[in-house]
Amino acid sequence: MMNKLYNNASDAIFDLKDNSVIMLGGFGLCGIPENLISALVKRGSRNLTCISNNAGVDDFGIGLLLKTKQVKKMISSYVGENSEFEKQLLNGELEVELIPQGTLAERCRAAGAGIPAFYTPSGVGTEVSNGKESRIFNGKTYLLEKAFSSDFSFVKAWKGDKMGNLIYRGTARNFNPMMAAAGKITIAEVEVLVENGSLDPNEIHTPNIYVDRIFKGKNYEKRIEKLTTK
Repeated sequence: MMNKLYNNASDAIFDLKDNSVIMLGGFGLCGIPENLISALVKRGSRNLTCISNNAGVDDFGIGLLLKTKQVKKMISSYVGENSEFEKQLLNGELEVELIPQGTLAERCRAAGAGIPAFYTPSGVGTEVSNGKESRIFNGKTYLLEKAFSSDFSFVKAWKGDKMGNLIYRGTARNFNPMMAAAGKITIAEVEVLVENGSLDPNEIHTPNIYVDRIFKGKNYEKRIEKLTTK
């Protein structure tokens, strides 16, 4: 049986090179592969293309990669409150492709399913449609969207076994499962690592066939976007 277990994030990204395309799971500040992002900052790989639902916040998540100017292009549906992102965009230092959230999710899912492209009505009549093929089905216009292609997928799960079976919790289940299936090399970091056979098969969200490397993460911040006390 293939050994997928690595000691830490740095060991797990040993072959990540400049100009790589990386999917990063998570939704808002939930389910972010914090250890992998920190290891990537230390590694210093540059000219990266990052595919993520959102572009992080200052000094956290993808915001750390933006701060060190390791990201060449950002593909996302939401840029959030990120002053570094804004500054680099306005200065022409960062390429940005904004995609409707549903289209972003489907392009990830299509990549994992082996579907090269699909038609969607999202973005018709907007800048999103520029340069894209369109067709009419039943009197309605649709755009042709292509599946993503990524060298790596970074995902974060609550629990996983040494074979790579993963279970997510709550909002962290957004984007992580579909990105886990889509990457050429999928690396998972988990809060809880258990022995093979310990997980209930009915609770597994990502089967191990999609996961190439796994390690137990540490020191998670788990930030809260907006704390409401009343």
